[in-house]
Amino acid sequence: MKGTILITGATSGIGESLLHHYLANDYQVIACGRNQEKLKQLATDNTNVVPIAFDITDKEQIRAAANKISAIERIDILMLNAGDCRYIDNAKAFDGELFASVIATNLQSLGYLLEYFLPKVTAGGHVVFVSSSATLLPFPRAEAYGASKAGIDYLAKSLRLDLKAENIAVTLVHPGFIKTPLTDKNDFAMPFLLTSEQAASRIYQGVSARKHYLHFPKRLTLIMKLFALLPDFIWQSVALKNEKSLNNEKALKKEEELRNNKK
Repeated sequence: MKGTILITGATSGIGESLLHHYLANDYQVIACGRNQEKLKQLATDNTNVVPIAFDITDKEQIRAAANKISAIERIDILMLNAGDCRYIDNAKAFDGELFASVIATNLQSLGYLLEYFLPKVTAGGHVVFVSSSATLLPFPRAEAYGASKAGIDYLAKSLRLDLKAENIAVTLVHPGFIKTPLTDKNDFAMPFLLTSEQAASRIYQGVSARKHYLHFPKRLTLIMKLFALLPDFIWQSVALKNEKSLNNEKALKKEEELRNNKK
């Protein structure tokens, strides 16, 4: 067996695809998530899966989860992948509760996860943060999601400096649009959409090469990086134009639905 990897958010999306990818490459996988039935099924299907159900926003549940795997002496890869994506639909009537919830799930939880699982990552180990290419540019309605992912970026880059002396690598991942249950809810175009399996393959290859930074698909992320170098007003114009077009489409769709309901 090559080693042991802990994956948060292992029951769906990128996390589940990562689980299958690492199992296929002879790893023991500590699969973390809230869906107990799915975790049980994953463990039934493969004896190299160690299922642990907990809520990443609950410090006590994380502590209890860490105690459950106390017999596992070492984690070779700590894959911090779990997250949530919700939007602020009305900025003027800002939803503080939604904002706090997204920050708690995507960012604050990482502090607890690092507190209880990082001690098991020894020299030669690896910590991977799955962030988002959304941090490259500001997007409408993404105040909560973007802020949480931007926090992950800084956390990863700072932790990389402090873990250098421990010979623990830190990789920051910026995926573009990936087809998952989360993105299935999006009501806008998602250019260069990849499958979760394609994303998992890219992450596996990059982590195996101990790369500090991964971004994909490059045909999307490089365009975003180019816009980020230009004056702000250029991207602002593009982003607001796209948002206006999306709102017009929604309005037309709603009018059509109302007409159909009257028939």
